[in-house]
Amino acid sequence: MTITWLQAALLGIMSCLAASTIAVLGTTVGNYTLNRPLIASVFVGLILGDVEGCITIAIPMQIIYIALVTPGGTVAADLRAVSYIGIPLAYVTAKSQGLDLASPEAQGIAGALGALVGTVGTVQFYGTAMMNLIWQHIGWARLDKKDFSILGKVEVFLPLISHFFISFIPVMLIVYYGADAVGNFQEALPMDSWYMKAIFTLGNLLPAVGIAILLKSVVTKMADLIFFVFGFTLAASMGLTLIAATAVGAVFALVNYQMTMIKLRAGTAGAADDEEDI
Repeated sequence: MTITWLQAALLGIMSCLAASTIAVLGTTVGNYTLNRPLIASVFVGLILGDVEGCITIAIPMQIIYIALVTPGGTVAADLRAVSYIGIPLAYVTAKSQGLDLASPEAQGIAGALGALVGTVGTVQFYGTAMMNLIWQHIGWARLDKKDFSILGKVEVFLPLISHFFISFIPVMLIVYYGADAVGNFQEALPMDSWYMKAIFTLGNLLPAVGIAILLKSVVTKMADLIFFVFGFTLAASMGLTLIAATAVGAVFALVNYQMTMIKLRAGTAGAADDEEDI
C-alpha cells in the first residue's frame, strides 16, 4: 500500500489545523482534541479510506499518551506527529505485511512507531515556537512606531507561515516518502526475526506505561486502586466494550456522588443541631 501526494498533503493540512490555535478556535479544540490519536484517527481514516482500521491502529498510541499534558508549555512529546505521522505509517506497515490490525503484531508496531515519532513532534513544537519569536520581534518593533495594525497579523496570519514550514511540509514529506521506506524496511528485516519480535513485544508493553502514568496522576491513596482493579476485572470478565465499560463506570460514579452528598448533608445537619443546642 502507498500514500498518494494528495493524501499526504491532506494529512499535512490536518497537522497544521491541530497545531494552530487560531485555525481551530483554541488549544482545547486543537492540541487537546484534534491532536489526540483516537480523534485524529477518524480524520486519518477518512483520508486513507479506512476509518475503522485507523481507529484500531491508533488505540495503543492513545493509551501510551493517555496522560500526556503540557504544563507551562513543557512538551515531552507533541501528539501532532504521533497522530498524523505515526498512525498513517503504522497503518501502511500493518497493511503491507497483511497483518490483522487488531493483532498483537500490528498493535506492537503501532505502539513502537507512536513512541518513536513523538520526538519528531517535540521538534515541531519548539521549532514553531522559535519561528514565532521572529513575528513577535517584528510586532514589537512596529508597535514602537505606533503601528497597531500589526497586532492582527502577528496573532493570526504570520504564525500560519510557521505552521506551514514546520508542520505541513515535514508531515507531508515524511508520510509520503515514509510509506515507501516502510516497504524497503520490511524487505530488509524479516518480520519473523528475533529483533522484529522484540520490537513487537516492546510496542505491546508501552501502553502499560501510559496507564501507569495515568494512575500515578489520579490515584492519591492505595485504596483507590481497589476501584481500578474491580473495574478492570468486571470489564474483562463480562467482555464489555469501551462504551459499555464507560456506561458502567458512569453508574458507579453517580452512586458514589450521591453517597458523598448524603454524607455532606448529614454532616451539615449535625453541625446545625449542635449550634442549636449551644
